Amino acid sequence: MTEASAAPTLVVHHDDLGASHSANKAFVELCDLGVVTSGSVMVPCPWFPEMADISRERPDLDIGVHLTLTAEFPGFRWRPLTGVSGNGLTDSDGFMWRDVPEARNADRQAVAAELRAQIIAALDAGIDVTHLDSHMGTTWQPEYVDIYVALGEEFRLPVLLARDVGNMAPEGTDFAPQFDRLVARGNPDFQRFVTTPFGNLAPDAANYAEIFSQVGPGLNWGGFHFAAPGDIELYSDDAPTRIGEYDVFRSGRAKELLDAAGIELIGMRSLRDAMRARG
Repeated sequence: MTEASAAPTLVVHHDDLGASHSANKAFVELCDLGVVTSGSVMVPCPWFPEMADISRERPDLDIGVHLTLTAEFPGFRWRPLTGVSGNGLTDSDGFMWRDVPEARNADRQAVAAELRAQIIAALDAGIDVTHLDSHMGTTWQPEYVDIYVALGEEFRLPVLLARDVGNMAPEGTDFAPQFDRLVARGNPDFQRFVTTPFGNLAPDAANYAEIFSQVGPGLNWGGFHFAAPGDIELYSDDAPTRIGEYDVFRSGRAKELLDAAGIELIGMRSLRDAMRARG
């Protein structure tokens, strides 16, 4: 299942839980419909407590930590759990950086402490954390990727690092040492990463047919950004994209396309448990 020669298998993952009530609502609904298999929560964000409450009421839901070092929306920001102390984690207003290049300049020890604090906060809130992944790919950058991999080892959690991660990192970055380390401990070996068609404010089934055509043999990651109508429209310029994505999956059309493509769905909890069973 995790080998490149195996049948195409996809984690249909819901990013950005905790950033809005809209995302939290969509996650529960789409999980219950069987078209979302996993999601991850942004611990510093204002709707994290709601997601923690939901996870305690619904322990069947498959939830990881969306490790967060950026706050990209102009009028809707959040701060590090570890505080604002001139360690490079924040801008001059004390909020996390708006984009990845700025966030790459933080002190490595401060980054490690902040990411660890986010994981511990999720665990302390009662979430059965199934994995770690990266908001905006910040922890995949060469300055922080070793911290990211080490946190997976420390907490015995799989981390998302797909073989085409170079698409999200500076050109020429060599991830071979990280992949060797991950495979040696039984981390799921993700071959490729597909995601939301950002920039398209009216995504339809044809767009997702194209996205699913990029899913190949072995294990694939689908990083999607569903949102039900609600508060997401108050701060996000790409709210129509997120709501449109939700509509395509909610309608059943996405499941039809996945079935037609012969793509099997899988969540992260079973992959975590298999990895831990290997010792």
